[in-house]
Amino acid sequence: MIIREFKRQDIKRVLEIENRSFKDPYPPKILIDIFNLGAGFLVAQEDNIVVGYIIFWIRFEEEGHIISIAVDDEYRRKSVGTLLVETALKIFKRYNVNLIKLEVRVSNDGAIKFYNEMGFNKKEILKKYYEDFEDAVLMEMDLDTELE
Repeated sequence: MIIREFKRQDIKRVLEIENRSFKDPYPPKILIDIFNLGAGFLVAQEDNIVVGYIIFWIRFEEEGHIISIAVDDEYRRKSVGTLLVETALKIFKRYNVNLIKLEVRVSNDGAIKFYNEMGFNKKEILKKYYEDFEDAVLMEMDLDTELE
């Protein structure tokens, strides 16, 4: 398995994973716009097939944000998500970004558990965060204390 930079030809596969993973997936134009704006966009590839991705960016000088992460159903629980997050965290650290934030649906117990295991902590509930008005859990990680 390799983790590499997203290429435009990956968009079809990323969209397949996105659409299978989320209630309200990002449309293709938004994903390409995010990429064009310079966000970090990595894919996990195995046997020349994209099996997962992560999108992240530096929001403020010392604050990073994980925008989206998803792994193909067949590759879940095989450390793909962990490798993607760990790679993004190393990139954040390289740029001296120490506070990492993300949002996750309150109903997504699996993702909340995954992020907790990665070292993220619940900070607050964001009311009616998603288009369907579901609340989100804001989670944070301080890289100064997590990565050594």
